[in-house]
Amino acid sequence: MMLNLFDQFATPQILGLPLILIAMLFPTLFTPKTLRTTPNRTTAIQKWFTSTLTKQLMLPLNKPGHTWSLPLLSLFFYLLLINILGLLPYTFTPTTQLALNLGLAVPFWLMTILVGLRNQPTDALAHLLPTGTPIPLIPALIIIETISLLIRPIALGVRLTANLTAGHLLMQLISSATLALIPMSKTLSLLTLITLALLSILEMAVALIQAYVFVLLITLYLQENT
Repeated sequence: MMLNLFDQFATPQILGLPLILIAMLFPTLFTPKTLRTTPNRTTAIQKWFTSTLTKQLMLPLNKPGHTWSLPLLSLFFYLLLINILGLLPYTFTPTTQLALNLGLAVPFWLMTILVGLRNQPTDALAHLLPTGTPIPLIPALIIIETISLLIRPIALGVRLTANLTAGHLLMQLISSATLALIPMSKTLSLLTLITLALLSILEMAVALIQAYVFVLLITLYLQENT
């Protein structure tokens, strides 16, 4: 029986219910339901990480843009938990689905555009035409800038999908090679197993980085409209 490497990205179903819905709701189990009043090492590390991340994300924004800190932080932690939980055995990674990533990218991108059109419509529309443009090039540049503006959410979704898909495929290939090399050479099989362990650590870093890049790009889009 031939193994299709892309079967791992097909949404599994049980009794006709797509498991992607369960996978999307699973991170809520890891969110605290009550706040601890007594500080400990865990809460101190969480507070430090959250405050550092907030400073990094809000650094490009002016003061009115800081009101976006809570939804952007929530989006980051949601993507981070989904990406990391998808690395566990017998699990499914919803962020390998382009439809889900576009479903997250398009509303946030659209909100940045609407904020710019509401607060500073002149400056928001001025981004479509660079200053000092020769008059004969104005129609072409407006079309190009409009296309580049509309393609932003697609780039957000495709970037997240492609990076996670590539990592999962590489892990699948190396794990298959590890099992295939066991009867032939125990040494080579052990080396590929070590490579797989190192790649798993790298994928955890990629899960963190991709969630951060996704949210950071949204803050950069928001910077142009606040």
